[in-house]
Amino acid sequence: MSKKIMVLNGPNLNLLGTRQPDVYGEETLADIEAACAGRGTALGLDVDFRQTNSEGEMVDAIQEAGAAHAGLVVNAGAYTHTSVAVLDALLACEMPIIEVHLSNIYRRDDFRQHSFVSKAALGSICGLGGHGYELALEALARLLEDS
Repeated sequence: MSKKIMVLNGPNLNLLGTRQPDVYGEETLADIEAACAGRGTALGLDVDFRQTNSEGEMVDAIQEAGAAHAGLVVNAGAYTHTSVAVLDALLACEMPIIEVHLSNIYRRDDFRQHSFVSKAALGSICGLGGHGYELALEALARLLEDS
């Protein structure tokens, strides 16, 4: 029986491949979704992949994940650095959460180096592009297997 994992993406990630490819790479969100689906299947995970540009919709999705999923991979985009509402929703989940960022946030603007999401995540992966999502799924699979 596969475990359901939500992979949740925040604002502007729908523009991957065209938005600042020098920072975020040329992979599209559809490319990352396909890679996650394949890796999830190999790991025995059912991947529910989503993206929203709305903070309220992101909070709703996090709450849904907390009620119906075994784990969460989240790239909150700009909300990483600004949203206490996203943090509060993540803290209420009581499930394993892995934070992902395509770029290395610690090599960027000072304001991007602070993450509210990190306070709720078991681990963070940044700077490895789309591959970071696959690594996050591997981490969740291991965490869920061990629990």
